[in-house]
Formats: sequence, structure tokens, C-alpha cells
Amino acid sequence: MNDLASTYANLGRYNEAEQLQPQALNTRRRVLGEEHPSTLQSMNNLASTYSDLGRYYEAEQLYVQTLNVRKQVLGDEHPDTLISMNNLALTYSCLNRWDEAEELYQKAIGIAERTLGNQHPNTQIVHRNHELMRARRPTEL
Repeated sequence: MNDLASTYANLGRYNEAEQLQPQALNTRRRVLGEEHPSTLQSMNNLASTYSDLGRYYEAEQLYVQTLNVRKQVLGDEHPDTLISMNNLALTYSCLNRWDEAEELYQKAIGIAERTLGNQHPNTQIVHRNHELMRARRPTEL
């Protein structure tokens, strides 16, 4: 079910993905537990779909939850934790919460450069999203 939901999301069929993802997430929570990497991936996938649907507040809640569990289980510098930080920062920028986005991007960039290196694709993604956020952010008078 999770694979089908991911396929729908990858095809841009977000409403269909969103119908399946909560059920997939609940199944993984029940069978694997809240802290299992597959459960956390399902949480991230559902949050991503919410974001793609413009439901940023729902996305934020799940991204915060996913990030907190990943930090606790995997540590601050794990690549999956870094992905969660990037996703949450992106959501903050979609909500025009510029200062929170900036702070999280700065932290994510520092971790990515230190642990993955400047040329790693995930480091480049965080840099690109940060630059896009800065371009969108209104200048203060």
C-alpha cells in the first residue's frame, strides 16, 4: 500500500496518495512501531503529500514529529534527520515563517557540509532550497 501511495505521489496524483498514506502509516505504526525507519519514512511521505496539496500546517505537524523521532533514534547528524530538517525548513518557508526556515537551513547546511561534504547531492539540495527561500523572502525595510 505504501508503494502504491508513493507511486501516486510521484505521478502527481496527490489526492489518491493522500487517501492511502494514512492507512499505510497506521499499519506501520502498529506492526513496526513509531521509531522504525519505515514508519518514519511513511510519516515523511504523508507530510510531503500534505505539502504538495498546500496543506502546510498538517505537513508541519508531521515533519516536526518525524524530525523529533529521527533525532532521538538516529541522532542529529544522520542523513535521514538531515532530510527531515530540510523538509521542515521548506515548509516553514511555504508558511512565510522566514526566521524559523533560515535557522533550520543554517543548521542543516552545517551538518550536511560536515558529515556529507559540499558535493554530496543532499548537501546541494539543502543549499538550493535555502537559496530559493532567500530569493522568495521579502526584504525588510
